[in-house]
Amino acid sequence: MLELQELLVSYGVIQAVKQLSLDVYSGEIVALIGTNGSGKTSTLRSISGLSGHIQGRIQFEGADITKLAPHRIVELGISQVPEGRGIFPDLTVLENLKLGAYVRRDKAVIAEDIRKMYQLFPRLEERKKQLAGTMSGGEQQMLAIARALMARPKLLLLDEPSMGLAPLIVKEIFTAIRQINKEGVSVLLVEQNAKMALAVATRGYVMETGSIVVQGTAEELRDNDVVKSIYLGISQ
Repeated sequence: MLELQELLVSYGVIQAVKQLSLDVYSGEIVALIGTNGSGKTSTLRSISGLSGHIQGRIQFEGADITKLAPHRIVELGISQVPEGRGIFPDLTVLENLKLGAYVRRDKAVIAEDIRKMYQLFPRLEERKKQLAGTMSGGEQQMLAIARALMARPKLLLLDEPSMGLAPLIVKEIFTAIRQINKEGVSVLLVEQNAKMALAVATRGYVMETGSIVVQGTAEELRDNDVVKSIYLGISQ
């Protein structure tokens, strides 16, 4: 479904991503883990057409999307939930959801999809008339995910969905990620919580200083000595 070939992302003289190659197959959840500053967010932003200077090739369902505008990438079927959520704080929950469907014109189906989002995250229905900026961090994360799903993506890019959230809310978010995937949406998940990420992922990649240093199935990464000591906190 998605293929990154020798991706290089730079901001001026700084190379955030260096010759990175990875792929996501239809139906997978793929985890991309690494420390702060390793290039994970820049990788996601490059897929969405939001990064700085890019070299290399990004293909989605066989089409080259490397130089496409962000709105065209959304239209093709890729939605991103950004780090920090990026909700519109001065709009209501319902208004945020409707904005997520801005590339669509099927009003009746949009209304049905809003109902589905309320089923996925019941708290959003309870707060549908509430200003998004007044909600808790966990509720805002639920809204950010639901808003991205309103574009009906084939591939969902999630950037640090557990950041700053209480453990019970993190569990709820990851349960929703599993459900989203079961319903046919592939997921590329950037996450510092390696334990949670590898619990839901099919495969994974580990990034350090802009490059992939380890890759494999989720089980292989959980058993990898480097991953266990650095990312899972398991001493040898």
